[in-house]
Amino acid sequence: MKDITSQQAKVLNCIQLYIKKTGFPPTRADICRELGFKSPNSAETHLRALEKKGFISIESGTSRGIAINNPETSEEDPGYPIIGLVAAGSPTLATENIEKNVNCPKGFFGSNFDYFLRVKGLSMKDAGIMEDDLIAVKKTQDVKNGDIVIARIDDEVTVKYFHRHSSSIIHLQPANNDFSDIEVNLEETELYIEGKSIGLIREN
Repeated sequence: MKDITSQQAKVLNCIQLYIKKTGFPPTRADICRELGFKSPNSAETHLRALEKKGFISIESGTSRGIAINNPETSEEDPGYPIIGLVAAGSPTLATENIEKNVNCPKGFFGSNFDYFLRVKGLSMKDAGIMEDDLIAVKKTQDVKNGDIVIARIDDEVTVKYFHRHSSSIIHLQPANNDFSDIEVNLEETELYIEGKSIGLIREN
């Protein structure tokens, strides 16, 4: 995959953020409005360059026919692992949990990250996180209230909002009224924060 210019990275990031916010890709006019381009032709030029470099696919005949690609990586550039369903008792990045590796431009989410986690279930749908989305995870235990974290409780890995209520009580909150908070008493239950979400890619 070829290098990306700073302006193309802005367009690519705009597409990603728009999909995260609305659930569908932006039009050329949306990109112009978000990035301050004077003409849709400017957006089109950057889109065609991104398509040529393999970062996106453009479907003709539709104003929102833009899809972000996740091409397979080469041996020279191993890319980022996609973690599927985590095997009970195994580290998140264990070989048996890795579906494949994919490329993603450096700085795509405005911050470094370590891997993608494939979302299972709809407990975070009201935060714009849907089944099979890929969450970009930064490995850190430095999290604050309101962060979307990847937490391991015993052998189960879950994605939830983090809220610390006291030194020993943490609530992991879903973004879906059909699901209940998970209350963790650290004096009774082992909780490990694998990292936090810094962005999202929707493949389809």
